[in-house]
Amino acid sequence: MQADRYTRLVSWLKVVFPLMALALLSTLFLLSRVIDPEAVIPFADKEIQDRLKGQQVTGPFYTGTTADGDEIAFSAQSLTTSNTERGVNRARNVDVEIDLAGGTQITLDAAEGYFNLAQDNVDLEGDVLVTTSTGYRIESDLLSARMTGLNLKSPGPVDATGPIGTLNAGSMTLTSETEGGPAQLFFTNGVKLVYTPKGDE
Repeated sequence: MQADRYTRLVSWLKVVFPLMALALLSTLFLLSRVIDPEAVIPFADKEIQDRLKGQQVTGPFYTGTTADGDEIAFSAQSLTTSNTERGVNRARNVDVEIDLAGGTQITLDAAEGYFNLAQDNVDLEGDVLVTTSTGYRIESDLLSARMTGLNLKSPGPVDATGPIGTLNAGSMTLTSETEGGPAQLFFTNGVKLVYTPKGDE
């Protein structure tokens, strides 16, 4: 009698367990959330637009050598591609070091820089500071330069101090008159010089 009960129980469980498993699977499918493959990605619209506006590089650093043998090292806090102009990049907190083949070193510091690769040009803006190993310190609001050669121009007023004294001018150019020649500073457009003679040593 007991064996008969055991046989019936086993037979009954063989039917119940598959039914229970089927019921659980059905419940899972019924309770699962329907996923719409075309649903919007959970990002805010502003965040998406900001990411699409321009690619940004943090802490860019670049070194190169011009055809005349001058070495140029560029660094910035960040570099962002332009949204409207192809080949134009905007840099913040720009530092440039130029080691001329003749031995002179020039450093440039600016709040912002706009680099146009197609036109081989860079515009430095915002408290531009130029210092040279020959003793000149030049301040300007805007400085334009070539990226493949020595040609720095300040189209607006500059304030400078140097070995000869204090100098103010309407514009300034730093270039070499001949290819591969020594760098020369030219101050033009209303130059005012306060000469400071050196004391006898």
